[in-house]
Amino acid sequence: MTLDYRRFPVLVVDDEPDILRSFGHNYGEEFEILTAEGGEEALLILERHPVAVIVADQRMPRMDGTEFLRRSMRLRPDAVRIILTGYTDIDALVNAVNASQIYRYVTKPWDPEELRMTLLRAIEVYDLAAENQRLVEELKDLNSRLSDENAYLREATVASSEIVGESAGIRNVLELVARVAPSPTTVLVQGETGTGKELVARAIHQASPRREHLFVAVNCAALSEGVLESELFGHKRGAFTGAVGDRKGMFEVADGGTLFLDEISETSVGLQAKLLRVLQEGEVRPVGETQSHKVDVRVVAATNRNLRDELTAGRFREDLYFRLSVFPLVIPPLRERRDDIPILARHLTRRLAAQLKKRVEGPTPEALALLSRHDFPGNVRELANEIERAILLADPGAALSEDLLSDTIQRLANQDGDAGLLQQRTDDFEREQIRLALERSGGVKTRAADELGITYRGLLKKMKRLGMI
Repeated sequence: MTLDYRRFPVLVVDDEPDILRSFGHNYGEEFEILTAEGGEEALLILERHPVAVIVADQRMPRMDGTEFLRRSMRLRPDAVRIILTGYTDIDALVNAVNASQIYRYVTKPWDPEELRMTLLRAIEVYDLAAENQRLVEELKDLNSRLSDENAYLREATVASSEIVGESAGIRNVLELVARVAPSPTTVLVQGETGTGKELVARAIHQASPRREHLFVAVNCAALSEGVLESELFGHKRGAFTGAVGDRKGMFEVADGGTLFLDEISETSVGLQAKLLRVLQEGEVRPVGETQSHKVDVRVVAATNRNLRDELTAGRFREDLYFRLSVFPLVIPPLRERRDDIPILARHLTRRLAAQLKKRVEGPTPEALALLSRHDFPGNVRELANEIERAILLADPGAALSEDLLSDTIQRLANQDGDAGLLQQRTDDFEREQIRLALERSGGVKTRAADELGITYRGLLKKMKRLGMI
């Protein structure tokens, strides 16, 4: 889902009214901008308002930016802090960074678009940290309730990543996640588009000792080579046209945590050499910088391509491949785990209905039967689209019937040409789902009925019709 940046207020503190007006004029439509003409006024605002990002001028009368940002930490410790500076007092900047955990500093005069991107990234960092903290609390709660470490890791993985399913393929993925998560080992996640590679990466992070630090995801296919290099490694002011200030790369932002490199196969051979250096030496060198910086980052990479084919074609470095694939993990496509489709469909119905604020019942047995016969080339993402479409078309309170599914899915019914055959397959499917639900519930029919989303009386009626009682 697209992030709504206006939900994250930005507080701008500067003793120059023109600067404050320029923030409102340039960024007021995209962000909620709060302003203060000094540190004292800003501290009062922080007492009353939750703020995601604080932008403060370094040189202000009565209370300078360093002192204000230091005091702001007691009121809003989670806010992302940016300092504005119009002079080159390096000692003051160092003191500000050390005292106030500055995310980035911006020099005056700044490039409006550059500053806009800085605000966007700051809000994303804040949102990621908040989400990670929420998941950390989930994990702490699970840890208090489960004494067995393996069970804890399994439950933590499912709770934090929404990896849903009971097939052998998914059980194997969860087992591998539980085994590799406690280590610092680099992981290569492979799977078709829509199988949930980022969810697996997040699960590894949340079940690891790094879970209290950031999980940062970068889509390598979405950026050009030059932009991606700057995004990953950062850059120095003046390193290229438009670089009006220093910028941290995502390796430094994720220091202590996990960096997820999605679509790693789309990087150029030149950039692959620089990634290899980071993995080997644990150092990054920003564009235009002569010094390298140490980073402690756990890398999880992902691709939907066969990297061995990329090696043969000369599009991927062999040394980087072996460095990344220390622990390969393959997510099976949905067509190879059809037993998970009903479980996923019910789970997605609950989650998406809540997001859409619409009360509906789960898919009918006939709808589940049709869904389970589809190959889903788009995997879980395609299934989620089907469920969301059905929820939007359904009447409030109604079940998701087969007629709400797309033409692609419904065409499967027409291919049979025999209603009796379709009914037989539907009955067989219902019978198997009831059997599995009873097995999981230990034979307790009321619990099985709850899992299937039907009443106890409805379950008995179906079991009688299907010859199960």
